[in-house]
Amino acid sequence: MQAMPAAPGAPKAVGMVADELKFEPKSKGLTTPRKKKPKELAVITECCTGCAGSPACVEYCPVEDCMFWVPDEDHPPFGRIQVDPILCIGCKKCVSKGPDGCFLDGCPWDAIVMVDTAEVEKEVGAMTI
Repeated sequence: MQAMPAAPGAPKAVGMVADELKFEPKSKGLTTPRKKKPKELAVITECCTGCAGSPACVEYCPVEDCMFWVPDEDHPPFGRIQVDPILCIGCKKCVSKGPDGCFLDGCPWDAIVMVDTAEVEKEVGAMTI
């Protein structure tokens, strides 16, 4: 099921990371602000390889611009994926796995972990929602 964008005139969700720092591929879908603070947020670990520019996780994220490509300035054309903590809704679609750990969708490298929101806030500051 594809997430629907916001209705015309609805406020667009504003993330923590400036739009000009978010490169393609970026997640597509919901553009409305989240209604409540999730208990957990997706965090990308140093294991992220960026899947050679075609990351599986980004396709499963249902929130516009929540997951995005960040180029590796020291090693072009390589890069990795980042998550905007203000936009993440904690749905876990980016980390989902099939039975017995077989890969069905989400991250094939286990480079995404769900972290308690309070822990993320220690790093990025308090989030209102």
